[in-house]
Amino acid sequence: MMAIAALSGWTSQQKHVVAASFLGWSLDAFDFFLLVFVLKDIAAEFHTDISIVTVAILLTLAMRPVGAFIFGRAADRWGRRPTLMVNILLYSILEFASGFAPSLTVLIVLRALYGVAMGGEWGVGASLTMETIPPHARGFVSGLLQSGYPTGYFLASIVYGVLFPYIGWRGMFMVGVIPALLVLYIRRNVPESPSWNREAAVEKGGTLAVLKSHWRLGLYAVVLMTAFNFFSHGTQDLYPTFLQVEHKLSPHAVGIIAVIYNIGAICGGILFGTLSERFGRRRCIIVSALLSLPVIPLWAFSNSPALLAIGAFLMQFTVQGAWGIVPVHLNELSPDTARGTFPGVVYQLGNLFASVNATLQAAIASHFGGNYGLALAVVAGSVAVVIALLTAVGTEAKGIVFGKANPATSQPPREKMVRSPAA
Repeated sequence: MMAIAALSGWTSQQKHVVAASFLGWSLDAFDFFLLVFVLKDIAAEFHTDISIVTVAILLTLAMRPVGAFIFGRAADRWGRRPTLMVNILLYSILEFASGFAPSLTVLIVLRALYGVAMGGEWGVGASLTMETIPPHARGFVSGLLQSGYPTGYFLASIVYGVLFPYIGWRGMFMVGVIPALLVLYIRRNVPESPSWNREAAVEKGGTLAVLKSHWRLGLYAVVLMTAFNFFSHGTQDLYPTFLQVEHKLSPHAVGIIAVIYNIGAICGGILFGTLSERFGRRRCIIVSALLSLPVIPLWAFSNSPALLAIGAFLMQFTVQGAWGIVPVHLNELSPDTARGTFPGVVYQLGNLFASVNATLQAAIASHFGGNYGLALAVVAGSVAVVIALLTAVGTEAKGIVFGKANPATSQPPREKMVRSPAA
């Protein structure tokens, strides 16, 4: 019922904006996750170890803050819509080029450049969406928007399970050029954000001045997003490798399990995002993160494919349940004239600090005799607790009107702050 209420009163333009932002993030994630399915195959072709190939993931994640800053500033100065179009076109071209890499070094360089393009999409798309939709729909749309990430993973798992035996790892990357077609849809149907105002941004002193004046909020958000990114990448990036190497599952079986756990991720993101509109952003993040703890043994230490699939479904339901609240939470906390930059930069800086995850987990697994399950469990369990603690000591600005003073960033009287009980 809450989801149905959230969908009421929308204009056709608002629907187009949500559709474009959802597809932009889904296809961005699709391009990213194609790599995690073929780490073993790339290592075999270039005669190296899987842990070396994971450097490509590390650099993709590490370069995302650069893209968030570049494209975020462009969105604050020249508008969300044109920036989003350039962003999508660029990451599609770089993905396609990755399929032609003649060496591992060239592939790693291309993935680093892809990280710049990928880093800009989330912040620009999220700000365009949150500034356009009705305020009562923010929680639901936040969950929907963030579910684009597992949707992309879902699509990548289908391509891997169905097409990989025929097109190989290079063909997987070439398929990644498809998102470029989304630019045509945006150009025709998506309007500019009603809250974006170039003159207001200039009057406030520009993005850098706004970010500098809110550095404490930014620092807290970066630490929180670091934990969040360890949570997502720590439960996703090496899971296909875990299934392939430790459990000797076929590409078809790995693809099926990936489809199952991404369905869980989509459901969790939408559910908890919607619930956050009623029960508060912080409370729902904390509950979702802590619910992942009892799932870890089933997810990481089961022996049968069926139990692994159930555990993976439940794990991603909780992980992406917490993540489903992030787009609206960060946008509501953001200073108005830096909303194109602030959410994306803090999110992607968190990615930068969490970019060591795949290499770290591969090293832990190698140290313990190839025990990927242990490496996955250690990271997931630790960061779930950290997220709950960091969220509990934070604040929120649920329901704030965009375009007016933000209570979370302009320090109003205490009684006007929007605070929900932590748990």
